Amino acid sequence: MSWTRVLVLPLVSILLILTLTSAVRSATVRDDAKPADAKDAARRVFVAGSEASNFFKRRSRRSPKYYAELVAEQGMKRAASERRREFNEEQRNEYETYAEEDRDEINERSREMNEQLREYHYDGLYPRFHWFH
Repeated sequence: MSWTRVLVLPLVSILLILTLTSAVRSATVRDDAKPADAKDAARRVFVAGSEASNFFKRRSRRSPKYYAELVAEQGMKRAASERRREFNEEQRNEYETYAEEDRDEINERSREMNEQLREYHYDGLYPRFHWFH
């Protein structure tokens, strides 16, 4: 007897809460819609058979593209390849500038290090020999 009370009491409370909430009322289908609106909606979605056949006759799936379409498509491809070429050229120039600066910095560091080593090992017996003048 106690297990039925434990089961029935929450079910009744859930049912009562669901009937009183506004979520149940908003989920119901309203009867405000008029049948004339449904017909207008159907007219907007579906077209007459003659119009549909004309649409598909104008341009079927295998029909060749119009000349204007071909020209526009080629222009778009050409513009895209030009943008890609300019981008690649810009990237290449940036990399070359970076590589040149890096080489210059490495050369400068190695030159300074060699000069310091020469000064450190110079014993005064021989005149200093300057490599770069």
